[in-house]
Amino acid sequence: MSFLASGRGRLLRVLPARRHRPPPRGGYAACFRRCKAHFLLDGVEDAAESPAELERPPPVSLAKSLASLAEESAVVTQKQRKPLSRMEQKRLAELRIKKRVKGQYLNGKFHDVMANVVATTDTLEDAYEIVRLNSNVDLASARDDVCFAALAEQLRAGEFDVRVNVYSVVSKSREGGRLVLPRLNLRVIQEAVRVVLEVVYRPHFSKISHGCRSGRGHQSALRFISNEIGVPDWCFTIPMYKEVDVNVFSKIICLIQEKIDDYQLVTFMQNMFDAEVINLIFGGFPKGHGLPQEGVLAPILMNIYLGSFDCEVFRICMRHEGLGSEAEGVSNNQESNLRHWFRSQISGMKDREENSDAQTDRPLKTKLYACRYMDEVFVAIVGSRDTAEDIKSEMVAYLRNILSLEVDDRLYLMPVRRNSLGLQFAGTMVRFTRKENDALKAVHKLKEKVRLFASQKQEIWDAMNLRLGKKWLAYGLRRVKESEIKSLGLSTPLMDHIVQFRKEGMKTDHWFKTLLKVWMQDINAKSEADESMLLSKYIAEPALPQDLKDAFNNFQKQAKDYISSETAATEALLSNLKDKELAITCTADVVIKIHAPLRYIQKCLNRYGLINLEGFPKHVSTLVLQDDELIISWFAGIIQRWMRWFSEVDNFKELKLMLVECVRKSCIRTLSAKYRMYEKITEKRFELDDYGIPMVEDFEAIMAPLESNSLVCADEALMYGISSSGLFVLTLSRVRVPSQQFNCFVMGCQSASPSMYVLHVKERQRFPGWRTGFSSSIHGSLDGRRVGLCTQHVKDLYLGNISLQSVDFGVLIR
Repeated sequence: MSFLASGRGRLLRVLPARRHRPPPRGGYAACFRRCKAHFLLDGVEDAAESPAELERPPPVSLAKSLASLAEESAVVTQKQRKPLSRMEQKRLAELRIKKRVKGQYLNGKFHDVMANVVATTDTLEDAYEIVRLNSNVDLASARDDVCFAALAEQLRAGEFDVRVNVYSVVSKSREGGRLVLPRLNLRVIQEAVRVVLEVVYRPHFSKISHGCRSGRGHQSALRFISNEIGVPDWCFTIPMYKEVDVNVFSKIICLIQEKIDDYQLVTFMQNMFDAEVINLIFGGFPKGHGLPQEGVLAPILMNIYLGSFDCEVFRICMRHEGLGSEAEGVSNNQESNLRHWFRSQISGMKDREENSDAQTDRPLKTKLYACRYMDEVFVAIVGSRDTAEDIKSEMVAYLRNILSLEVDDRLYLMPVRRNSLGLQFAGTMVRFTRKENDALKAVHKLKEKVRLFASQKQEIWDAMNLRLGKKWLAYGLRRVKESEIKSLGLSTPLMDHIVQFRKEGMKTDHWFKTLLKVWMQDINAKSEADESMLLSKYIAEPALPQDLKDAFNNFQKQAKDYISSETAATEALLSNLKDKELAITCTADVVIKIHAPLRYIQKCLNRYGLINLEGFPKHVSTLVLQDDELIISWFAGIIQRWMRWFSEVDNFKELKLMLVECVRKSCIRTLSAKYRMYEKITEKRFELDDYGIPMVEDFEAIMAPLESNSLVCADEALMYGISSSGLFVLTLSRVRVPSQQFNCFVMGCQSASPSMYVLHVKERQRFPGWRTGFSSSIHGSLDGRRVGLCTQHVKDLYLGNISLQSVDFGVLIR
């Protein structure tokens, strides 16, 4: 009975409690017998247990029960939590360093950040993780053989030699120059110093600055121009040029010492400058491409140095706007409360001094807008030309005299309402176009329909003439073959005369081609554009009825005359408008459009071998020897780069057509040339849509998930130089390497490199530079440089997941 009692207790604890539970099969007694048999089969030990051991355990307190539930829920949520992304891991590593930096703040300054933050094992390990994450390396993989404790000790003792940890790349040509790049140990220290400077200076950056900042980037700069400026009267950009010298760097050091009291940090920065590894250049090449000549510290140092220029822009704005009111055509919600208060105070002072109400009610027109993306500055002014010239001269004078930067003397002040060329800024073209009313849109739409209808009829006419010409050729070949069969009796005197000039042993097809060549020489066929024009002009059209040809030519002439009269018809429409004010408004209203440079992009596609001079896609011969996945990744990288950079431009539809017409077809033809297959078979064999190379009708459906998962959603402060990294060409290098296998040259990667690749530079450096998906400004010293890369990092370089800054060009093959 004791066993049954204990068994009953166990059964009651096992079965969950339910209301109105039906009795078990055979009743509770049968259930107890089955449980007893089950326990006896498990062994004699359970039956031999004492009643004390089988007693019910003491009840658990409510606090312990709630604590256990919390622990169980934490375990469940930890299992259900998604793994951290690459940028989330980088953000956590930077946050750990930032906490250490904030602990050094005292009395308005940061003290001893080099010894207490940078020169610590934990900070160096976090900085090493940042380097590996920039290289898209799994943190759980094998690490480099770096002793961070010894490295930290060298930094604290001041024994770290910067010159030993750099690598100099010298160009093969005289004009290429020299480039000094950091090795792994120095790169880790630079990352730690970068995070320290960002913690100190990011809260002090101006709203004008949009480069390499949290929540700000080139997209926010373009949105500010298109949405916040309104309709200015004048605008200009300020291209600045300067390779940092001793004078500029001493000013940067002074700015750093204003907020950081650390002699060791200043000495370390000076040692890097003496070793020429800072790589800070104003102008010269577009920033944010992840180019090797743009150092790791260059973005934050550039923002620190140009921060004083941003403050000067605000002072200029207050001097000119403070004496004026907002301009016409600018909404009231675009004015800040500070400016409104400032203007009201000045208006009140004038009122009290001059006792004149007319001066306080006078409309003031000056308004200044400025936007800076790294070293590119865009300025828009609402007001008179004299005011705009004064503002421009004050900005240029500050850059030249105070910051010691060079500014182009041919700086152009562009009138917005009388110029539609636009300005180049951040790799796009900022255009000011006139807004049309509904009547003008209807006229233009009608003329486009007429033009499209006429072109369609012309295509049908040419296609039918070509078909008639091909039938004529087939009929001629058939008659020539039939004339050789004498039993048919189809020979004619003309055919008999032509047969006399036929060489002995010449086949019929060869003889017919010879006759066609003679005929083409007689009509001077080389002057014609193509075979369709030749057959249409000399074969098909002469055989058509004259009434049909006259009717078609008359239709095309009338359509052409109607299209050419667009200007006259528009002017007549405006003159007939009843409301003349509406006509003046529709011609004077101006809107801002951000356009991608399609013509320059087409030139780049030609330079990289995707299209020919006529704009037709062709195969890229330098990629034929590579793997299929790498070839497709190279073309997919172009599309993804364009999607990231030009996602908000106004001519994105035209860019989308270029993506499909040029990039997709060039990819198909490259794979067809590799396997010597027809293009239709290649397109069916390789599902390019799965790789992010869609067709026009599937473009939005396929690119939407790629865009949501892409790097563009991340903070640009974390993805600076990676998300818009430029594309280049790598070719397989058949060089003799030691029998021992070497590792990948990417920093933090310990994977084996199966092949050597040669880097090809296609374009020289220029500034301002278009952002076309290609690295148009790779340093000339890297042209022809051989690098060892694993397959994954070749793919990452092609797709733009890493940049050339992650490649250690100084690795020696042992």
